[in-house]
Amino acid sequence: MSSGSGREERESLRRTFDTAADRYHDARPDYPPDLFDELVRLARLEPGARLLEIGAGTGKATVPMARRGFQIVCLELGTSLAEVAVRNLSGFPDVEVIAASFDDWEPRNRPPFDLVFAATAWHWLDPKTRYARAWEALRPGGRVAFWSASHVFPDGGDPFFHDIQAVYEEIGEGVPPDATWPRPGELPDQRDEIEATGLFTDVQVRHYDWEVRYDAESYVALLRTFSGHLAMAEWKERRLYDAVRTRLAAREDGVLRRHWGAALHVATRTDLGEPVTFAESPSRRSMA
Repeated sequence: MSSGSGREERESLRRTFDTAADRYHDARPDYPPDLFDELVRLARLEPGARLLEIGAGTGKATVPMARRGFQIVCLELGTSLAEVAVRNLSGFPDVEVIAASFDDWEPRNRPPFDLVFAATAWHWLDPKTRYARAWEALRPGGRVAFWSASHVFPDGGDPFFHDIQAVYEEIGEGVPPDATWPRPGELPDQRDEIEATGLFTDVQVRHYDWEVRYDAESYVALLRTFSGHLAMAEWKERRLYDAVRTRLAAREDGVLRRHWGAALHVATRTDLGEPVTFAESPSRRSMA
């Protein structure tokens, strides 16, 4: 696949989230409070620090950071998601939501940021430019941070997810042969990738895991916020979600246990020169 087609596919999948804007905030899990406490500590953030968030979605990670007293500029590609974020963040006057892609965004003349961060969004960015663009947006000594909420499989975890794979296979949506089932603490460590850019140093990685319990309808609502499920044909969705409901109805409590994991990465900007201030872009659109 060419890099051009790769970006097109990535952009197409990214945009599917905008169709789920109304249910995204309620269905997606909250991140552990300890993760935010450690992020603040590792990034050495003081009250009033200036933050740039990439792929803010509906504000799942923004709200905890805003409550800690930071000034935040949030970028969100999906206009519907950005509109929901504006509503969710209306009580924080120091938060600005902009409907824009970080890959293309050129802000007004602003001072550089203390932290650039992305929660479950970093992997959607262009891998050829994301570190360089983050470096350019940061002050000397500023930090970049990212993490994702991923499915992890502890020893003795719920067997539901292995069992339901038969249905995914039936509808042609099975996992590839080389797919992994990571346990808590085994999510990929991107330290080498970060250091190889030469733009960041002092990489710190922290792992978190937590459990969420779902009944059939709340789990279906969660699945309907994932890009792969949003792109499914209607008949595939119907077959899969009916199977989820049937299997959970057979359980005494009607509930499954899903374990989530996150690998928080925080790295410090190397001092390779003067900070860059972007020129204003005429295409900028603010939702605030």
